[in-house]
Amino acid sequence: MTDASAAREVKRLYRSDVRAARLRLGRRVRVTPVFHTEVTGPHGPVKVTFKLEYLQHGGTFKVRGSLNALLENRGDERGVVIASGGNAGIAAALACAVQERTCTVVVPESAPHTKVAAMWAYGAEVLWHGTTYAEAKKHADELAAERDALQLHAYDLPAVVAGAGVVGLEIERQVRGRPPVLVAVGGGGLAAGIAAALGLRGRVIGVEPKGAPTLNAALAAGRAVDVHVNSIAADALGATRIGNIPLELAQRYGMASVLVTDDAIAMAREYLWREFRIVVEAAGATALAAIQSGAYVPEPGERPVIVLCGANTDPATL
Repeated sequence: MTDASAAREVKRLYRSDVRAARLRLGRRVRVTPVFHTEVTGPHGPVKVTFKLEYLQHGGTFKVRGSLNALLENRGDERGVVIASGGNAGIAAALACAVQERTCTVVVPESAPHTKVAAMWAYGAEVLWHGTTYAEAKKHADELAAERDALQLHAYDLPAVVAGAGVVGLEIERQVRGRPPVLVAVGGGGLAAGIAAALGLRGRVIGVEPKGAPTLNAALAAGRAVDVHVNSIAADALGATRIGNIPLELAQRYGMASVLVTDDAIAMAREYLWREFRIVVEAAGATALAAIQSGAYVPEPGERPVIVLCGANTDPATL
């Protein structure tokens, strides 16, 4: 399939799809709080709002998408297969446990033990294959066909993106005005879902490690392209190519991309612990790194929303 034909077949998501996901999820997920504060920027204090999504069930926003996909396919009782670098597997395992369905997660050999242990804790079968997410995904495709299983995707399935987008609806109700929302990007599901939720009334800024610029490279090329991944956040932001659904939403709503270094991510993560006693993984601190490094400079009077998206990490690594 060519890039052009793939683009034509992408399902377009809208705010109505995200609103339907919110109704479907109901009280099965947490409405995570926001926290208004100031952080240290390159030229002094910067007012921000943290969206504390790391407090979600399973320690990741991804449970919203996985659970939405299963609820949408409530009549399908087949086992579930998913490829994941970590958080999507945790989310799928938790969602399947809630729905009393079997779950198999295919992970690359680089998947952190902390995240694999969480998958096991929720009852998932975990299989290691390859050294990258792309290799794990290829094996998951084969396994799903072999087992006639329901296959979930970490970031490029309509129901998964719509479920993640419920974060945007919550922000809209919790925060006055229409501030920009800074979101870490790997495959792009969360940023795209929030963009679909907010529509033209919102502004979403994708923040990516320089060593994993999937959205940045795609926006520059005008299409999804493969990138080489080498970042401390690769276990969560390790997709080698932006999803087709996320890219379509990014282009439709004019999503911007800024890049941050691994050093900036590590400093932001340590800062969250030191100043707020917030423990997040590297991906969870990536959006904050854009503010603290100066990669994103708020306009005068602007208070950006920073999504702290995941906390599946070993605290000893702080």
